[in-house]
Amino acid sequence: MDSTASDRPPGARDRDEEGRARNARPRDGLGRPLPYGADGVARQPEGVVRAPEETVSEAQRLLDEGKPFHAHEVFEDAWKSGPDDERQLWRGMAQLAVGLTHAARGNGTGGARLLRRGAGAVTEWAESGAGRARPYGVDLGSVAGWARELARDVADGASVDAGARAPRLRG
Repeated sequence: MDSTASDRPPGARDRDEEGRARNARPRDGLGRPLPYGADGVARQPEGVVRAPEETVSEAQRLLDEGKPFHAHEVFEDAWKSGPDDERQLWRGMAQLAVGLTHAARGNGTGGARLLRRGAGAVTEWAESGAGRARPYGVDLGSVAGWARELARDVADGASVDAGARAPRLRG
């Protein structure tokens, strides 16, 4: 039996009341699972519908605190609940946050890949007919530039301090 299973509280199931898989293990600030019973960082609630301005503000707060994994969850909520013409924007922003997460965990290859993918997605959205350069005050050009620079910096596998390297979404 592995230590993960043995650390699980007796009778605990990592499923919600509807039977969907949910990982109940505590997590650190970068979203890595910790042993059951360890003190972790509070999880972002899933499925929260926020106004776009709230999404940006909440994600920036989490990024500034060095919690890009949690910021990605905020962007993911916007991606899933927002209008169809903004899905590419929010998906790209989520990819940027996950890229920073991987970079902070020392996975430079994966981090760089996601940072470049997210930068491409937000740039493409901004240049599309439905997009714009500063949605909800987010300076997409600056954010994409930040992501490309960080991708170059971490491509060799060097980890970064997520809070220190967090982007300024509103310029």
